[in-house]
Amino acid sequence: MRILLAEDDRDLNKALAWQLNGQGYIVDSCYDGEEALYYGEQNIYDVILLDRMLPYLEGTEVLSTLRQQSVNVPIILITALGTVQDKISGLDLGADDYLVKPFDFEELLARIRCVTRRSTTLNPQSDLISCHDVTWSGRDMCLSGPSGSTTLSKRESSLLESFLHMPEQTLAREMLLLKVWGPDSDVEDGNLDNYIYFLRRRLKTVGSLLQIKTVRGVGYKLYVS
Repeated sequence: MRILLAEDDRDLNKALAWQLNGQGYIVDSCYDGEEALYYGEQNIYDVILLDRMLPYLEGTEVLSTLRQQSVNVPIILITALGTVQDKISGLDLGADDYLVKPFDFEELLARIRCVTRRSTTLNPQSDLISCHDVTWSGRDMCLSGPSGSTTLSKRESSLLESFLHMPEQTLAREMLLLKVWGPDSDVEDGNLDNYIYFLRRRLKTVGSLLQIKTVRGVGYKLYVS
């Protein structure tokens, strides 16, 4: 799962990114509103953690603009402004949740799990995603199927989650490259083909009927054979 963390307090940003990485999340950090809007517009994130008071462009403006552009990724506003009216205004602009500083990291993890459950078949007790004959544990990066289980690398995990969140849908190569490697990466196009090959082998290893189909000139699609 890829998270955008927009927080101008660099010490807090680095600390949160380190903790989230430790939980298996891939984190892209930025420190002002203009950067947050640019990254958010790529529409490649599973969750955006958005500080309300950012330099150059306030978090509420970033939030409002992203919603106007139909970027529907779950967004959690993080701020020191904790009055009821502050919360209401943030939620009315399209935020999915509102977290007041200072907060406990475990609470942040719970909020992330909560907002992502709304758009996936996630088991709230075990953080599992199920699709046809496989079960995926993002926390353990473990894929289970009829013939057993296998552990995936971080990049394989991010790629698999992209397909599991949108089965039977064709995912463009450009979107997958951004999703897995990030908007600032200069990764070669052929790397995606390599990881698709790895992922196909993983699905075969666990005995799944799921396959990844190449859609020529567009991208790839997860489907049941």
